[in-house]
Amino acid sequence: MKHSISILAFLLVTFLGNAQDKFFTKTGKIQFDATSKNSPENIIGKNRSVTAVLDSKSGALQFSLLMKGFTFEKALMEEHFNENYVESEKYPKSEFKGVVVNNSEINYSKEGTYTAKVKGSLTIHGIAKEVEASGKIIIKEGKPTIKASFSVVLADYNVSVPTVVSDKLAKNATIDIDCALEVLPAKK
Repeated sequence: MKHSISILAFLLVTFLGNAQDKFFTKTGKIQFDATSKNSPENIIGKNRSVTAVLDSKSGALQFSLLMKGFTFEKALMEEHFNENYVESEKYPKSEFKGVVVNNSEINYSKEGTYTAKVKGSLTIHGIAKEVEASGKIIIKEGKPTIKASFSVVLADYNVSVPTVVSDKLAKNATIDIDCALEVLPAKK
């Protein structure tokens, strides 16, 4: 009987340990700021329905979002963003697929703030480009939160800016990521 309990306890610990290797969210936040110094108003889009998955063993990291999920201060900005700039009907999603390069330096079982170096492919407006960025992985109560800020050149993703508004819209957009992750439930 003791032997059976030991085996059961071992299997349970092994299963739970493996289940906690992957983390996810469907409510991550990504914000971009494309406000130029000449703009009379802020050009900031916020998306609060970002899906993110992190495998703490391999460092594999993925973000995915619907472009129509971005909201703006003014409805007209949102309309121009979706129709003229990112063409959301034609290119509905944006995604990043990559890896935490220094994953071995992050202790996912110990609370703290760790510098994360990420490398991978960012797809916006149907164009995929290799990117590298640094950010933070904050471990609290056994769960990671990913925070990062980096810049992208809009022209690199064929996002054209009409001449009429070119002085109001920055050529580079700053992207801020804030995703609090939960343990990914094991498949049944």
